[in-house]
Amino acid sequence: MNKEELAQERLAARAAKDFAKADQLRDEIAALGFEIVDIAGGYEFRPISLYPTYSSTRDVRQISVKGEIALAMIVDGFIDDAVATVKNIKSHSDVEIVALVTTDPGALVGEIDSRTKLVALSENFGWGECANALLKNVSSKYLIIMDPSTRFTGDAVTPTLAELNKGEYNAVGWRGGLVNTEDEWRSVDDKGAGEVDVLFSYFLAVNRADALSADGFNNRAIYYRNADIEFSLKLRHSNGRLLQMDLPLEQDKHHGYHDADPEFREVQSKKNYDRILERFRGKNAILSPRR
Repeated sequence: MNKEELAQERLAARAAKDFAKADQLRDEIAALGFEIVDIAGGYEFRPISLYPTYSSTRDVRQISVKGEIALAMIVDGFIDDAVATVKNIKSHSDVEIVALVTTDPGALVGEIDSRTKLVALSENFGWGECANALLKNVSSKYLIIMDPSTRFTGDAVTPTLAELNKGEYNAVGWRGGLVNTEDEWRSVDDKGAGEVDVLFSYFLAVNRADALSADGFNNRAIYYRNADIEFSLKLRHSNGRLLQMDLPLEQDKHHGYHDADPEFREVQSKKNYDRILERFRGKNAILSPRR
């Protein structure tokens, strides 16, 4: 619906004293870029910023969504890919989408609607801090953190939500594996669907309360690679269980890896993995059953 239709429906909700519905419609109008102001005899629209911009991850305010599960992406470049991914998600699911952008959002602004929110940071504070800002502030019970290189080929959200709602697993994902203990925890082996030690953030769905209880991602992880492994092991260390599922997803070119400066990529990846080895290596009791 356009803003006029939403405004008329809001008037009807207020007349019926359905103030919860009226507030919801006000939020939908705001998502279209307008504040609705009640005046004598009706209402008027005032343009507002389509998205908030914050100078720090600590300043990010609550990001309200209506559903039990939402999907979030960290966008630190390659805007055309992010736009394509958002369109792809919309074509296969009605999940609400939050894009946390650390660069000029460009054409991504055109994807903002009543189910797609954009939040901007004035500078890039690193992958770990951005992921934690999403965990802390998106209002849904469950949150999917998904890389913009991942594409839907079907509805991946409905089976993910159904599995999380069973309460058996604290996190569900598409790609993951078991820590290889024979090489002293230096690699992860993909064993397919089943309980795992590690889930990767190509598509990683978590119970927010459980993730925050495990202290979230490491703020020192300024690069994504291996940060999700450390987070997974923190979840398992706090008695969490992780499930790898076969989901209708595929991966396109991962610019965050292939187009990153090789030296930066390797140095930051090693820093992240060195922290994993220092904290967890040898703690086999936290690992999932071997298979």
